[in-house]
Amino acid sequence: MTRTLADPRSVPAELRPYLQEVVRRTHSVCGSHLVSVIAVGSVALGDYRHGRSDTDVTVVVDLPLPRGTLTELAAALTHPALPCPAAGLELVVYDEGFAARASGEAGYLLDLNTGPLLPGKVSLDPARSPAFWYVIDRSVAHQAGRALHGRPARAVIAEPARADVLTALRASVREHSTGEGHLADNRVLNGCRSVQYCRTGRWQAKRRAARAVAAAEARFRPLLTAAAHSYERPRTAAADLPATEVRAFLAWVAEQVDATADSERRRRKPGE
Repeated sequence: MTRTLADPRSVPAELRPYLQEVVRRTHSVCGSHLVSVIAVGSVALGDYRHGRSDTDVTVVVDLPLPRGTLTELAAALTHPALPCPAAGLELVVYDEGFAARASGEAGYLLDLNTGPLLPGKVSLDPARSPAFWYVIDRSVAHQAGRALHGRPARAVIAEPARADVLTALRASVREHSTGEGHLADNRVLNGCRSVQYCRTGRWQAKRRAARAVAAAEARFRPLLTAAAHSYERPRTAAADLPATEVRAFLAWVAEQVDATADSERRRRKPGE
């Protein structure tokens, strides 16, 4: 049976045939165990940049899955067996029971990274991966995920506790502060998104977050403007940003996340 996207207009035109095939193959492999296929990341937040962005997908299934289902799914979706038109596909599979809980753990059944510009990864062991990536993605999915197939994101993915999201953000900032494996513009824009989450409790597209932070923090405005302009280019043409300024900005972001987390802890203390 052909499986079409629930709402083709909800995803960029460049990705529609690909995501439809992702849905079709996922349903073919998982069958009646498939609960939802959900677009997250830049597609969900309305800031997908073709040639720059990954396409992030969350799959929710019910258990028990037949033996070999997850490895079969990874093989069916791996580039170039299924050519990815985006920079890469980051696909995570969760058990329905786990996804419905507000957890600070990684908790996945399968984590697949594949694509022309993305280092390949197939993991069936969540203990081998830092939890923060998955906590942030599930928070984004709960708030803004776009159902490509099956039940809506809010119906199947719980919002992680704010304290767990703040812990995840601090780990994310540490990761991006090292610079290893990350473009400078993306490191800066992720920092902006972290600050805006701290201030609003909502996830924003990276460039929108950069505009908001730049408007409030004049000292960082030239760096943030340069990062946003660089993000409009393909990955291979990203601009070199001043390393000292990037480090100083991310140190400031870490301070904002820490201050927000400290404030939340004080607020939760009984009797106050």
